[in-house]
Amino acid sequence: MNHEIDTLREWIAGSDNIVFFGGAGVSTESGIPDFRSVDGLYHQQYRYPPETIISHSFFAANPEEFYRFYRDKLVVRGARPNRAHLRLAELEREGKLRAVITQNIDGLHQAAGSREVIELHGSTLRCYCERCGKRYPVETVNDSEGVPRCDCGGVIRPDVVLYEEGLDEQNLRKAIGYIREADVLIVGGTSLIVYPAAGLINYYRGNKLVLVNLSETPRDSEADLLVRGRIGEVFSQV
Repeated sequence: MNHEIDTLREWIAGSDNIVFFGGAGVSTESGIPDFRSVDGLYHQQYRYPPETIISHSFFAANPEEFYRFYRDKLVVRGARPNRAHLRLAELEREGKLRAVITQNIDGLHQAAGSREVIELHGSTLRCYCERCGKRYPVETVNDSEGVPRCDCGGVIRPDVVLYEEGLDEQNLRKAIGYIREADVLIVGGTSLIVYPAAGLINYYRGNKLVLVNLSETPRDSEADLLVRGRIGEVFSQV
């Protein structure tokens, strides 16, 4: 992996227009489980499959069951940014990284100091009333029991994108713009099988596409540089 690290280090040193696009693997080193690894949420046993529970139709029909799962598995307390989060924030401060585009909902990029973060799937650190749109402190959802309700009677929900829901159009446009204009696009910690997010790399027009992942992805053959390894370990060397 030394040669690949050297190349990545060289590309980073020579660019002031880097964009990072990441998924669940970025946060696993912070103790947050991913969905599809051997120990991920999809391989644990629940009354319903996790993918069903975090769908819009299930949320609407079974909110109590949704919130039991959500508080138990998606609200992670005490997690801290790891070496990847911290190095990305540092690269932004150095004027090299233009934006972080993330599929994660944990807020760890912002906790590390990153300022331009596009959260494709929302965040567990925000919540609002589904009926009237009123914003509430995150504790209203995370630290309560049962189904949290607004003063208007509507259900207060986390500001995350559930299955069957579309991504925010403004976030998509911003992400596409950053990727389209990037000199170096680093993609890390993502299986690249969840669409439409995974399709965003199709907008990249440069010749320095970097894929950093522990396992294979369907897009490996398209990479200009392929780095196998833990993303925190890789970023601690660049």
